[in-house]
Formats: sequence, structure tokens, C-alpha cells
Amino acid sequence: MKLKLTPIRSDATLAIHKLGDVLTINGLPYDFGPLPDGATLPAEAIGCPWINQPVERINGVLVIPITMPHGAEAGERSRFPADIVGAPDGPIALPTDQDPKPTVAEATEETDA
Repeated sequence: MKLKLTPIRSDATLAIHKLGDVLTINGLPYDFGPLPDGATLPAEAIGCPWINQPVERINGVLVIPITMPHGAEAGERSRFPADIVGAPDGPIALPTDQDPKPTVAEATEETDA
């Protein structure tokens, strides 16, 4: 499996879990197991807001484009992410996992301003 990450500036959160050909994205499972080799599944048929381009299986490898939100203080790896290739089953580590998170005091200061 290859996850092609497309960064966007957003305060939304994204959590991905992989189990075989099933990706659970923010708690909703998407099963790509039935997609045969050489086939393309339009994004509209998937119904996932984080997948807005077609999913393909090329030479047996699922290629899944994922829109990845990142915060205002995102690091270089989040703003220009590399593809995630061959991730094992389990939670998928995203580049944004390493970005600084605003502290409670910073978040309060921003809302008070």
C-alpha cells in the first residue's frame, strides 16, 4: 500500500489505521480489498472527505491519495510530506504527529485576543 499525502492547512485532525486492505480513517472503515489489479475507484464512489482523488491498484499495490491537514506551526515534513509506502498493520504514523501542538495557555490567548 502506498499513501500519497497531500497537505492542506487545517485545524482538523486525521487518524488512520490500516488492517490489510482496510483503512479506517477517523473511525470509519474503507475496504479496498475488492479493487482488482489495474482498476481505478473514483473518489466520489468512496465517500471519504479525506480521499478526493481516485484510488488505484497498480501491480498489486494500492495507491491511495490522502488529504492530510496540518496546523499553522507545521514542520517541513508535514508541509512537504513523503509518500508512506508499505506501512504495517496498525496506526499509521503521519508527519503531523511530530508537529508542535498549541498549549492550553496559547489556545486561550488566541481566543482572548
